[in-house]
Amino acid sequence: MTAALEIKNINKHYGSFNALSDVSLNVREGEFFALLGPNGAGKTTLISILAGLCVADSGSTAVMGKDVSSDYLEARKKLGVVPQELVYDPFFTVREMLTIQSGYFGIRGNTDWIEEVTSGLGLQDKMDENMRTLSGGMKRRVLVAQALMHKPPVIILDEPTAGVDVELRRGLWKFMKNLNSQGHTIVLTTHYLEEAEVLCERVGMLKNGRLAALDTTQNLLKRFSGIRLVLRTKKMVLPSALNEYLLEVAADGEWVFRLSDYSEVEVILRELRRVEDEVISMVLREADLEDVFFSVIKED
Repeated sequence: MTAALEIKNINKHYGSFNALSDVSLNVREGEFFALLGPNGAGKTTLISILAGLCVADSGSTAVMGKDVSSDYLEARKKLGVVPQELVYDPFFTVREMLTIQSGYFGIRGNTDWIEEVTSGLGLQDKMDENMRTLSGGMKRRVLVAQALMHKPPVIILDEPTAGVDVELRRGLWKFMKNLNSQGHTIVLTTHYLEEAEVLCERVGMLKNGRLAALDTTQNLLKRFSGIRLVLRTKKMVLPSALNEYLLEVAADGEWVFRLSDYSEVEVILRELRRVEDEVISMVLREADLEDVFFSVIKED
């Protein structure tokens, strides 16, 4: 089976800055794939290379078997990209924007598909409104619709739910899951890691321009499995015996301990009693993709 996306040994430099260093990965046809990483990790640069918006210094990329450099027109027809930025023409209505986008790919009489996509995205009552009058969330929906006008088999969503409300986020999830069930390959970048955990079968994590992790979501969760104990105490002076359990100190100063089973909760509490400290708040939860993400990012 042809890989939906094939990325081989991609390198990209901006002066002395290494944006991408020897990145290789494949995304299978029909897969829902998450591309994660902190700001500046290289996600948008990699997407720009796949879309032909910038050129890699070395390596190769292909979309549905079509080389992005040597067979650019065919590769571009196979790919739809929803950018992170709200890029739109303020002088057109939603309907005009989508009709023009269809024309860029030589598609005439695209009315039925426009109606189907905008219906799924809840844009039916906005079709004749000017783009500049729409809210940020509605503009985001139009960008998703725009990327789908030429019916691409591969769709890349770069932070599609950034700055949108919960209702819209859930609506986009439902719409994308439906597209994926119809056979579309979807690549998602997001800082809302619960999205990736719920939607995506596999996860690739970039760190400092390098691929730091690549596996199924379930395997990554197993790899970093365990219990997280979040504690705040009266003294907030960590007994030395608990150093081996400490995973991190949260942004608000709370201790986050990584435990292998629930019996170790008593170990933590016993040491705190020994130093006459008092627990003010305590939360127990299972590890999730956010824990995996921070563990990978912190690894050397």
